[in-house]
Amino acid sequence: MAPRTKKTKSPSPPVSSEPLPTPAVTSTPLRMSYRIARGEVGVLSFEPYKSLLLPLWRFRTVPIATASSLDLKAAFDSYISRGDFVGADMARKFIQMGYTRARRYANHKGGKKYDRSERVVEREGGGRKELPRSEGHEGMEEKAKAAEVFRLVWRECAADQRYVEMRKAFQKEQKEWDKTQKGVKAEAEEEIKEEVKTELGIKVEDSAD
Repeated sequence: MAPRTKKTKSPSPPVSSEPLPTPAVTSTPLRMSYRIARGEVGVLSFEPYKSLLLPLWRFRTVPIATASSLDLKAAFDSYISRGDFVGADMARKFIQMGYTRARRYANHKGGKKYDRSERVVEREGGGRKELPRSEGHEGMEEKAKAAEVFRLVWRECAADQRYVEMRKAFQKEQKEWDKTQKGVKAEAEEEIKEEVKTELGIKVEDSAD
């Protein structure tokens, strides 16, 4: 009987433009609801980009991290070339998260960074207590190298001049959009107040009769 060979996962093929429609979000209110925020905040919640990009995100080994970072960078470049800043920024967030998550597994055995059973009362508003970093565990070096793979690609995205310019343009557009929405909200609230006043006036007159 021939010995069984161990199956290995092959790296995913380079991302194509087919599953990455641009703009994936055509609704202006929805697009303006996207927030660049800090780090990778919102990376696992803003659709449809989350579902489009999540399958490309992996960091278990250096070869897997390399293939994943290249796929996500291709998606980043594709979105940039088609003028879709939100898609590009989401790809950047996934690449950044590849670094932070791989780094977490390099620093902590099993990737568990916080002690969920304790609250840190000294910190304003409380928080989670970070566990001590591992001095050495299986896979530590592999994850550290995988993190470095993502870090280099992440820095490349952040320094991309097209991305920098699109980011500024998006922030400017969003700022103006937020102003108009505040005006609309204020106008709507004022109309409600007037309706309430009118209703109260009618009630007062009715009660006087």
